[in-house]
Amino acid sequence: MIILRTFFIALVFSLLSTDFSLLYSQDFSSLEYRNVGPYRGGRVTAVAGITSQPSTFYMGATGGGLWKTEDYGTSWSNVSDGFFKTPSIGAIAVAQNDPKIVYVGTGSDGLRSNLIEGKGIYKSIDGGKTWLESGLSNAGQIGAIRIHPVDHNIVYVAALGRAFNSNPERGLYKTTDGGKTWNKILFISDKTGISDIEMMPDNPNIIYAAAWKAERKPWTILSGGTPKEGGIYKSVDAGKNWSKLERWLPAKLIGKIDLEVCPADSKMLYALVEAPDDEGGLYISNDYGKTFEQISDEKKIRTRPFYYTNIKVDPNNPDVIYSMATDYMKSIDRGKTWTELTSPHSDNHDMWINPENSDLFIQSNDGGANVTHNGGKTWSTQFNQPTSEIYQVEVDNQYPYWLYGGQQDNYSTVAVPSMPPYGIQAPGIGYIINTGGCETGPAVPHPTNPDIVYSNCKGRFTVFNKKTGTEQSFYVGASNMYGHNPKDLQYRFQRVSPILVSPHNPKVIYHTSQYVHKTTDEGKTWKIISPDLTAFEADKQVISGSPITRDITGEEFYSTIYAIQESSLEEGLIWVGANDGPVHVTRNGGKTWKEVTPKNLPPGGRIDAVEPSSHNPAKAYVCVLRYQLGDRKPYIYKTGDYGESWELLSSGSNGIPMDYPVRVLREDPVKEGLLYAGTEYGLFISFDDGANWKIFQQNLPVTP
Repeated sequence: MIILRTFFIALVFSLLSTDFSLLYSQDFSSLEYRNVGPYRGGRVTAVAGITSQPSTFYMGATGGGLWKTEDYGTSWSNVSDGFFKTPSIGAIAVAQNDPKIVYVGTGSDGLRSNLIEGKGIYKSIDGGKTWLESGLSNAGQIGAIRIHPVDHNIVYVAALGRAFNSNPERGLYKTTDGGKTWNKILFISDKTGISDIEMMPDNPNIIYAAAWKAERKPWTILSGGTPKEGGIYKSVDAGKNWSKLERWLPAKLIGKIDLEVCPADSKMLYALVEAPDDEGGLYISNDYGKTFEQISDEKKIRTRPFYYTNIKVDPNNPDVIYSMATDYMKSIDRGKTWTELTSPHSDNHDMWINPENSDLFIQSNDGGANVTHNGGKTWSTQFNQPTSEIYQVEVDNQYPYWLYGGQQDNYSTVAVPSMPPYGIQAPGIGYIINTGGCETGPAVPHPTNPDIVYSNCKGRFTVFNKKTGTEQSFYVGASNMYGHNPKDLQYRFQRVSPILVSPHNPKVIYHTSQYVHKTTDEGKTWKIISPDLTAFEADKQVISGSPITRDITGEEFYSTIYAIQESSLEEGLIWVGANDGPVHVTRNGGKTWKEVTPKNLPPGGRIDAVEPSSHNPAKAYVCVLRYQLGDRKPYIYKTGDYGESWELLSSGSNGIPMDYPVRVLREDPVKEGLLYAGTEYGLFISFDDGANWKIFQQNLPVTP
């Protein structure tokens, strides 16, 4: 998945020089990108507020950076651009005794397969105007930050670790000098990190920490282990010594845990626990963690625990508890019964309640962040947050052209204009247009009729008419992929399976599972024109999720075709790449295929993009993403002989840093050798066909 901090982006310049050596020495600082929307919020997994400044809140998006409002969410301003090296925010903490002091941990702990990795802690001493790096750059995803209520130089950080491989930097960290230095005060193993911390409000020497064994693979999520590999820990001496809290907690397997301590009754410790079957749910201790009682095993408070597992207790009433998961739930009887609340969007993640007014709080979800003055009866809008995660971008051929893409966790693909006025979207008004399909996209406009848009929704191919607002749907694969083992499916369609309209014949459309499917009647009938073009390792064809919770959303379908393009110069010359490593090419429209995977490419990576040259039919480029296997190197390859041989264009010493995974490459259609590479942390340009690269970020926010 390509995640873009939303605003679709368009370039406002053209490159006219033909002397590439001169271009490398030029300063491009005057060139700018422009924001074309949409202003529809994206996933936010961290929020915070200021008790003494009730109108001020912070929100941290998973791909859009850190934002601040000073008017109860009426407007938001980005405060991380130009400072943070990653757009993924995991935790936010404000020193309430001096709210100019703010700490932010990067790297969301909602371990989706498409997460962006953390790059440490940032600190501001002026309320977010400026930021300094504050260490822990290798700690991976950050689950929580807690600041001492009296001395803001004392800070604790829960480091979950790198999501895609084990690492020794996992654990609980403490600083006593405002983040200049950090000491690891609790370490379980290089596979088990700390997902949460809580501090006793009236005795900050008492600390609770939740340990979680977790790691992602491209085909599964590993969440939880034996009690020795996770659980709840307690210190009564500010982290010098620790004891394990186990009495009447799950004894077989234990996964992600979220903790809460209520200021109104600090002897109570709340724990939302991932565990097998009916052992999971809400546990409460009334004796500072000595013993626990399972209060609720309600399924709705513990769905997809690796992604959610979030509770919040009213600071003024220990009976009132909020749970954030797929649904937003509330209990007023200390967790015994639950009712569903209405929030502006589903898939809920975090919450901060003002201790001086329990009806004033900020809450976040997959649609952004929202503020309420009245306990959730009404909310501030999410249509003022340009943070949506866009799976991919397409453009049509009208003038002015429109841009199309699928937005994560929204009901339809969207289109926005490339020229002003852009307008701010609100329900029913604005310039954004829904274009069929669903969140995963892609949305591909017809090359000669921009009113027709082809899209996809998890195996369902759709044809949308913008003029009439009608949509036709055709199931190419299973009508419901959820819950199935991929090895049992006839067709393994990725959630973001690509759609390609032939540049030679707009009636020819390609769609991919492990096979290449072809239609000439807009999806009514399909023909398979390839064998299985994936590596297909049988041991990786499993239902995602172990050892506790299954994830049945189909996000981790492995061994599917992830990229497809046809040469604009030679009809029937089609390149495809799979998400488990192989690259194939056909020169006769699919009658025969040849595997042309670069010989020195390590196996298993995702072919994120294939790009046939617009100037030479024998030339093509591929980008390979291997960070989900713990390999963060950039991989860009070029062939000039139809894949017989390949040249690596990303050595780590020719412009793109060694730890910048590459997601996409595009060749300029007019100027041969002019290349653009989109990486996990920025955009690069090459004027000499990939021999050298130069950062081309300009005013573009750091985002994949």
